[in-house]
Amino acid sequence: MGSEVLFSIFRKLLCQSAVQREMSTTTSLNIEWRLRKFDELTTRELYVLLQLRSEVFVVEQQCVFQDMDGKDYDSIHLLGWVGDQLAASTRIVPPGVSYIYPSIGRVVTSPAFRGLGMGRLLMEQSIRETENLFGKQPIRIGAQLYLKEFYQSLGFEQSGEVYLEDGIEHIEMTRS
Repeated sequence: MGSEVLFSIFRKLLCQSAVQREMSTTTSLNIEWRLRKFDELTTRELYVLLQLRSEVFVVEQQCVFQDMDGKDYDSIHLLGWVGDQLAASTRIVPPGVSYIYPSIGRVVTSPAFRGLGMGRLLMEQSIRETENLFGKQPIRIGAQLYLKEFYQSLGFEQSGEVYLEDGIEHIEMTRS
């Protein structure tokens, strides 16, 4: 088997394990959710946010890509803090920037908070905030393929073919 096939299988197994852990784990994390427009982010918040995204997307996933793609300026950033640590974050992208619908992207959970249900809490809060900001309408995401079942458990359905983005298989998914 080629290394790409093994890596894909490994990712799928990790995802299945993570979904099972998140669904069976109850936690009493005291999460402070902060919703910020780009210009409202403090210097520290921005630094810690970009540091976490780099740690996970570039280093952990071994994916060299241009994270700062210009969409952060137009987006609303959801930051989940546990004490003074950034535990998780998403960027909520307004309609017309990435898709015709609002979108949730740059979904990231700190390795220190994995296995506690943080990913699910983050996405549930992101969906609520997206609906509060833009009303009840479809939400579209570009999801890493290995997370398809996780996003399906949150009401997203596949709405496009598999495509490669920065060497990682993705699919478009929509929540109506």
